[in-house]
Amino acid sequence: MSETFETIRYTADVVVTTTDRYVLLIERGWDPFKGQWALPGGHVDPGETSRAAAARELGEEAGVYAAPEELEQIGTFDRPGRDPRGRYVTVAYHLTVIPGTIVEAGDDATNAQWWPLSDLPPLAFDHADILSAAVESTS
Repeated sequence: MSETFETIRYTADVVVTTTDRYVLLIERGWDPFKGQWALPGGHVDPGETSRAAAARELGEEAGVYAAPEELEQIGTFDRPGRDPRGRYVTVAYHLTVIPGTIVEAGDDATNAQWWPLSDLPPLAFDHADILSAAVESTS
């Protein structure tokens, strides 16, 4: 029996919402989906948990700092084809913050801003599905 292995990359994403129903999105500075809106997130570094990676990426990409234990896990998203670069498995987290929390784009984000949950732009990857799962789990 022949076995084939695929390279699987491990990432973490964060849904940050305010108590008045806004969500934090970043504008991607790199392909894939350069110039499109997405959730903050990125690769899990060696020796790092996905929760720690989510907190780190949130700070690096949007200037929002949270302790890893403040992030609540939403779920794992691993549908084949969810990322055009290959097989990516992400663990998504949720954080609720107060309205008016300051955001500042950094790292590979060219913009970071609050969007009303009722009026979102098209999102990169499967981030609309992740966002829906987060909103359902908190309503």
